[in-house]
Amino acid sequence: MDALSYKTKYVNQATSKKEWILVDAENQVAGRLASKVAYLLRGKHRADFTPYFDGGANVVIINAEKIRFTGKKLTDKEYIRYTGYPGGQRFATPKHLLATKPSEVLTLAIHGMLPKNRLGRRLNTNVFIYAGTEHKHEAQQPKKIDLNTVKA
Repeated sequence: MDALSYKTKYVNQATSKKEWILVDAENQVAGRLASKVAYLLRGKHRADFTPYFDGGANVVIINAEKIRFTGKKLTDKEYIRYTGYPGGQRFATPKHLLATKPSEVLTLAIHGMLPKNRLGRRLNTNVFIYAGTEHKHEAQQPKKIDLNTVKA
């Protein structure tokens, strides 16, 4: 048996073929959408997945303002941030964020499902979230994908 035939192939910058994917978030549940997008960003849908390398896809999400929440999360869930000043703790609900910054809800959800290290911060730059149907990535010719076919 040839020992070289069993060698594991890893992806690097030269051999990586990143693709552009378009996802329509209309009527999608926020958490399920975020987990599937994080799966695509990591590159786990590819046969040549490498855990320490950014070999996933660039994902463009449209209609971010039309996502759904199940149960009473729309009013009961809280996003907490801190301004840095004494007494500067601020709270926001998804209902408030969807009214003011619709893309921020998905940004926070996807960020929470990526690794908390340099790789995760790098992967965050590969997702582009837009509130409407218009986006500025037509030149990359993103392939529209149905999230129901993604096995995350």
